Amino acid sequence: MSVARYKEALQLTDHEPWAQRFWEALVPYKDRVAEHPLFVEMGEGTLTPERFRDALLHFYPLVENFPKYMGLALAKTRPGIFPGHEESKNWLIGNIKVEQRHAYWYQDWAAGFGIDQSILENTVPPAAMDAVNHYLWSVGERGTLEESIAATNLAIEWATGEWSQRVVTGMTRYAEQGVAEINRHTMAWLRAHASYDDAHPHEAMELIKRVAMEPESRRRAFTAARRGLEYYLLALDDCYRIGGERAEEKTPEFNE
Repeated sequence: MSVARYKEALQLTDHEPWAQRFWEALVPYKDRVAEHPLFVEMGEGTLTPERFRDALLHFYPLVENFPKYMGLALAKTRPGIFPGHEESKNWLIGNIKVEQRHAYWYQDWAAGFGIDQSILENTVPPAAMDAVNHYLWSVGERGTLEESIAATNLAIEWATGEWSQRVVTGMTRYAEQGVAEINRHTMAWLRAHASYDDAHPHEAMELIKRVAMEPESRRRAFTAARRGLEYYLLALDDCYRIGGERAEEKTPEFNE
């Protein structure tokens, strides 16, 4: 006789001392991303439309590839063999589809600023902005399950959930300036990340707690999360410093 098993939703638990130290040690790195001048000015409506479009354009590969990074983590799960892997498998499967939907919503957000989908899909970010993509792909390909979840779902989603709350306000100002269109489609990505998406980093931390059973695995997970935030900051610094000037740059091109 077969017995049906019904999977319960991931339940958050109180942090043990090591997990609380882990979380608190990441806060300064997360804050540097969430409170970056790029997002502050977006929220105030003072970032120039050119720089806003540049940011939307060159961060698109991070959004589009995000479910793929999660797929790399999913492939590492060994349910029934290692602790926490069953919960991680179920959580990743459930959220990969969500992240794919977010990529479509991001396209709508960019369209609100006049960026055509074909331009988004063919963009090649500057090296400093693309470094975060290479890191997340590398840690997903070569790292452990806890490293992959820490770098992707904890670090990136944690900071993104916070800065998006600030930027929601700024969209009204850009609409008033006549440089952006606001409707339920163009605001879907921002509103999603500014509301329910804030549960994701807490859930990612819960999975890390269940998977990382040894001190060394916990140290690896922390290092992966910290490095993910550092690469995120590197991308933001490059975008903020150079963004509006890229349209005027003349870079050599190879034509066969």
